[in-house]
Amino acid sequence: MKIAPTIALALFCTVALPAGAAGTLLAAEEPKEGHKETLTDCTMKFNLKGWSAFYKTSKGEGTIRCDNGQSAHVRIKATGGGITFGKSEIVDGTGKFTGARGISELFGAYAQSEAHAGAGKSADAQALTKGEVSLALKGTGRGVDIGFAFGKFTIERGN
Repeated sequence: MKIAPTIALALFCTVALPAGAAGTLLAAEEPKEGHKETLTDCTMKFNLKGWSAFYKTSKGEGTIRCDNGQSAHVRIKATGGGITFGKSEIVDGTGKFTGARGISELFGAYAQSEAHAGAGKSADAQALTKGEVSLALKGTGRGVDIGFAFGKFTIERGN
C-alpha cells in the first residue's frame, strides 16, 4: 500500500520537524509591512576595447547609476573562447540591469555568449545573467571581427 505524497509530507512535518517549523515549511512567508522588497532600476554607460583569436578578451570602464541615488565608477572585463577572430571597440555603450535590489548586487561575473560579425562600424546587443540579475547591453563601435564566443563579463568597482 502506497502513502499519498501529501500524507507522507504531513507525517514528516509532524514527526520529524520541531514544533512550529512545519507551518513555516509549507506556507510562504508574508512580507512584513514596511519591509516589502523593492527592485531598483540601474543603467550603465561604458566603453570597451578588445581583440580575439580563438581566445577573446576586452577591457573597459564605465559608470553605473541607479534610480535610488546609488552610483559607481566600474571596470569591465570580458573573457572567453570560441571560434572568433578580430579586434573591436565599443564607444558609448549602454546597459540596463533588471532584478537587483541595490548596486552591490550588480558587481561580479555574468554568463555571456555572443555571435558577432562586423567590418568598420558595427552594432552589438547581448543579454547576460548573474543569478536573479540580468543585464541587457547594446552599443555601436568599430573594428573587424567575426565568430562566436562564450565566456564571462565581469563588472568590478573602479577607483
